[in-house]
Amino acid sequence: MSRRSTGLVGVWAEAQRQQQRQREADDRRRREQVRQAQAYQRRAAQDHRQYRQAEARRRTEELDARVAALQGLLAAGVGAPAFTAAALRRPEEVEPFAPGPLAQPVPMPQPHQYQAQGGWTAGRRAQAEADARARFEQDWYAAQAAEARRREQLAAYRREYEQWAASRLAEVRRHNAGVTEVAEGVRRRDPDSVVEYFSAALYASTAWPEGFPRQLSAAYDAPAGQLVLDWELPGYDVVPAAKSVRYVAASDEDRESARPVTQCRALYREVVAQCLLLVLHELFAADRAFGALESVALNGFVDAHDPATGRQGRIPLATVMAPRSTFGGLHLEQVDPVSCLTDALRGQLTARPDQLAAVRPGRRPEDVGHGGRVVTHGGEGDEEPDLYTMDPLVFESLVADLFRAMGMQAVTTQRSGDGGVDVDALDPAPITGGRIVVQVKRYRNTVPPTAVRDLYGTVQDQGANKGVLVTTSKFGPGSHTFADGKPLELVSGSELVDLLHRHGLRGRLGDPRRTPAPEPAPTLPSGTAAPACDDYNILGMSWSGGVALDVCALVCRGNRVLDDDHFVFYNNPRTPDGSVGTVAATSPDKAALRVSFDALPAHCDRLVLVAAVDPEADPDADLSGFTDARIRLLDPALTELGRLEVSDGRPGETALVLGSFRRRSTDDWDFVLGGRGYAGGLLELVEDHGIEVE
Repeated sequence: MSRRSTGLVGVWAEAQRQQQRQREADDRRRREQVRQAQAYQRRAAQDHRQYRQAEARRRTEELDARVAALQGLLAAGVGAPAFTAAALRRPEEVEPFAPGPLAQPVPMPQPHQYQAQGGWTAGRRAQAEADARARFEQDWYAAQAAEARRREQLAAYRREYEQWAASRLAEVRRHNAGVTEVAEGVRRRDPDSVVEYFSAALYASTAWPEGFPRQLSAAYDAPAGQLVLDWELPGYDVVPAAKSVRYVAASDEDRESARPVTQCRALYREVVAQCLLLVLHELFAADRAFGALESVALNGFVDAHDPATGRQGRIPLATVMAPRSTFGGLHLEQVDPVSCLTDALRGQLTARPDQLAAVRPGRRPEDVGHGGRVVTHGGEGDEEPDLYTMDPLVFESLVADLFRAMGMQAVTTQRSGDGGVDVDALDPAPITGGRIVVQVKRYRNTVPPTAVRDLYGTVQDQGANKGVLVTTSKFGPGSHTFADGKPLELVSGSELVDLLHRHGLRGRLGDPRRTPAPEPAPTLPSGTAAPACDDYNILGMSWSGGVALDVCALVCRGNRVLDDDHFVFYNNPRTPDGSVGTVAATSPDKAALRVSFDALPAHCDRLVLVAAVDPEADPDADLSGFTDARIRLLDPALTELGRLEVSDGRPGETALVLGSFRRRSTDDWDFVLGGRGYAGGLLELVEDHGIEVE
C-alpha cells in the first residue's frame, strides 16, 4: 500500500528545499548580472567580430563547466555536511519584546520652561506668573494623562506579546518533541520513522544540482535492517549535446560542434553511477547516530516513454545492493564511479542509456514485507495536499503559516477555551494593522451566514481589529451582504489556494485528475413541486406607493435566460430544479422569492430580479409611484441578513430591472444594482433577455 508523507520531517524538508531553490535562483541572477556587465564591457571595447568570438569562447567555457560539474558531482556531494536529526530542531527562543515608541515615556514639562512673559508692574508680573503656572499645570496634567495611556497601551501590548510568545514557544517545543519522537523511532527501527527520516535526508539535501529530480519511493525492512529505495535519475539530456561553439565570420553565425555519441554515453553512465553512490553516501552518513541501516537496496530509474511499449513509466537504468560494511570501506573522493558501482559494489549499470536499455531491478519498495509501507516524495507522489482531507489541526497550522508568510505574527490557539478563534494573528502595520482573529472552516458546502455573524461577535468580544473567515468552500450572498462595511474578510477555497501558491505554500481542493460527473436535473411529474433545498435564502421585496407589481426572476447566462422554464413569474412559480421559486411574503415585504444559490445550474452566471406593473390590477399605472424600494436578504428562519437598495421607478416605464446576483470566479455571488426601465412592460423586458413571446 502506498501513502504520501505528511510528517513534520517532510514539511521541514520541503521548506529547506524551497530555501535552496531561492538561494540558487539568487546565485543565477547574480551570475547573469555579472555576465551581462562583462558582455557590455566587451562590446564597448571590441569590434563586432571580436565580441562574437569572445561570446563563442564563453559558450564553450560554459559547456566545459557543465561537463566538469557533472564529472565532479560525487566529489562535491561527499564534501557536503551530513544530514542529522539535530538539524531538524528549532531553537527554543522567540523574538524579543519590541514595543517601539511605546517604550519611551512621555516627557514631563518642567517649571523652568514656563517663564512669565511681560509685566512692568507688580500686578502685571503677578498675573503673568499666574498665567505661566496655569499653562504649566495644564500641560503637566495632559502629559500625565498621556503617560498613563502609554503605560496602559504598553501593558496591553506586553500581554499580547506574552500570549503570542508563549504560544510560539509551545509550538516550537511541540515541533522539537516530534523530532525527538522521529529520532527515537529510527533508533528502535520503526519503519515509518526510518522511511520518513531518510527520505527527508535525501529530499532536503543541498548536494544535488538545480534541475536534478528528487522523486523517490522507499520502504524499510526492519528485521533485515534494509532500506529499499527507488530514486529518479536525471534524463539523458543532462549531458550537453554540443561540445564547443565557434564563430564563423563569413556567415556571421555561431556553429556548434556536436559531442560524440560515445562521449555522451560514457559521461551519462558516469553521472548515473555518481547519483547512486551519492544517494548511498547520504543515507549512510545520516545513519551514523542510529545504526538503523545494515544495507540499502537502491534502484535508479528515469521517468520516460518505454521504447518497447511506448508507455510512460519508470525505466531502471542502474541497481545496487550495498551493505554498510562494504560501503564504509570505500574512499569515494578517489574512486572511478562506474567501476566502483559495478565492481566494488557488484551493481548493474545499463550499457546503452541513450537507448533506455533497462537493467533488471533488484528489490523494490513494494516487495518489502513485514508491514513495511511505501512512502513517496517528489514527482507525482509529492502532489499538493488536499485541503478537503487534511487533518483539521494541520489545516489550522497551514493557515497560520500563510499569515506568517504574509509578514504577520500568527499562532494556532488551544482546542478548548479559544473563544471561537482558531488562529490569532497580529499585523504589525502601524495604521492598518492590529490584532486579527481567524476562523477556519474545512467545508465542502457553502458556509452559512450564521458562521459570519458568529465571527463578527467574536471580533467584538475579543476587541480585535479584524476578523477573517477562511474556508475550503465558498460564501453565499447572505454572508457577503452581512460582511459588507464590517471589519470582516471572507476567503473562499479558490482564493485560499491562490494565496498559498503566491506565498510559497502548497494546497489543492480535491483531486485535480478527477472531474465530478454533473448531477442530472430532477425530472418532476406534472403538478409535483420541486424538492426543497436545505441551504437557501428568501429575497423579500418592499416598496412605497400603491402600484400593484409582479416581481419575477430570470435565471440567465449573460443577458439571456437559460430557457422559458427558468423565467419565474405568476404563471411559472418555480424552476424545474427547484432552485428558484415564489413564496408568500411576510410583513413588511410585498413579494418574496426563495433562492438556493448552490442549486442553480452550473452554466448560469446571474439571477436577474425584475418588477413589472400588473396590467390587470393597474392597467394605466406606471412606475413613477415605485419608490423607497429595497430587497431584504433573509435566512431560512427569516432572520434579516442585510438589505439591498434598488432604483426608484420613472414615469412612462412599466417594467424595471431591480438588480442581479452575479456569480464570481470563486462561485460566490455578488449583487449588482440594476435600474434599466422598459416602457413596454414585462413583455419587452423578457424579449430583451431572449424569451420569444407569441
